[in-house]
Amino acid sequence: MERTFEFTVPCLFGLEGPAADELKRMGLENVRAENGRVRFSGDGAACAKANIRLRTGERVLLRLGGFEARSFDALFEGVKALPLGDYIPRNGQFPVKGYSLDSALHSVPDCQRIIKKAAAVKLGQTYRTQWLPEDGALYQLQFSIIKDRAEIYLDTTGAPLFKRGYRPGHVAAPLRETLAAGLVGFARYRGRDGFWDPFCGSGTIPIEAALMARNRAPGLHRPFAAQSWDFIPKKAWTDGAAEARSLEYHGEYHIFASDIDPRAVALARENARRAGVEVDITFSVADARTAPAPWERGVVVCNPPYGERMGERQEAQALYRDMGRTLGRLEGWKQYVISSEPDFERLYGRPAAKRRKLYNGMILCYLNMYW
Repeated sequence: MERTFEFTVPCLFGLEGPAADELKRMGLENVRAENGRVRFSGDGAACAKANIRLRTGERVLLRLGGFEARSFDALFEGVKALPLGDYIPRNGQFPVKGYSLDSALHSVPDCQRIIKKAAAVKLGQTYRTQWLPEDGALYQLQFSIIKDRAEIYLDTTGAPLFKRGYRPGHVAAPLRETLAAGLVGFARYRGRDGFWDPFCGSGTIPIEAALMARNRAPGLHRPFAAQSWDFIPKKAWTDGAAEARSLEYHGEYHIFASDIDPRAVALARENARRAGVEVDITFSVADARTAPAPWERGVVVCNPPYGERMGERQEAQALYRDMGRTLGRLEGWKQYVISSEPDFERLYGRPAAKRRKLYNGMILCYLNMYW
């Protein structure tokens, strides 16, 4: 009988709900959303399925255990008590990284050192050796210590899930792919209506829209750390990829992406080509303040410049006013605009039907929704 594990998916704040909904639609068990993360349980097939198909999560962590850790001794003994030999082989690499918040153990480097030492002692006892070569597969240990509660994980993902592989280059202040997918999801775009991003930048939002319209799994063409682990069957990954491919749609989609910067548009087109969705997106160099709508109706999803510096903020505020006079008055178009500007609604010229708090990196933003 295949082993069952507990998994944790860290998320950008505000995307816990969409990530949980994705996991439930995959048929995974015990899905529950918490602040900044979603938990679920399952076997190796569930691990592969989540990694390959999840759009809004940052990575998939296999939970090894949790315990109170108010001292370094408690942290050491807690890690040493975990069944690490059930997961990490004698020659496995097990570097340590993580974070601590609102806890007595606030020094992350010291926590890393203690966890590494405890893991080495436990594995040394398990394999009856004083020397661990660490020349095999990577078993990245992750830890979180929040309010003196330590959680220890293995990272099954490797490079984070937002690294889809289609965007090696970018322009200033790009959206993370997971956040872009979340915006498209909030707009309930499924490929039937027109879609327009008038500030496409490097193309992340329209590319994620095209991937979602096709129902193409974002992780089909990238590797994952757990693919080299012995306790997760190789068949889980091949079957997971085959299932994902079988769920793809094939149709014609009306996705329009424009930007005032020709270099950004060229880069967005190249990124769409890498993602395999260039045929689904029409690219254009255009000024969002004056460009006509590409169709009579649809949905606008965009990430206009924030203007975090003083002079840039004044320019951004002027842009929001101009947007309100053009995009904001479009008939037949729903609009979803993410911005860090607290006064966005007044500048845009009308209150949003709904606002949702999100974080773009460390920047507090609101998704302003109009319909």
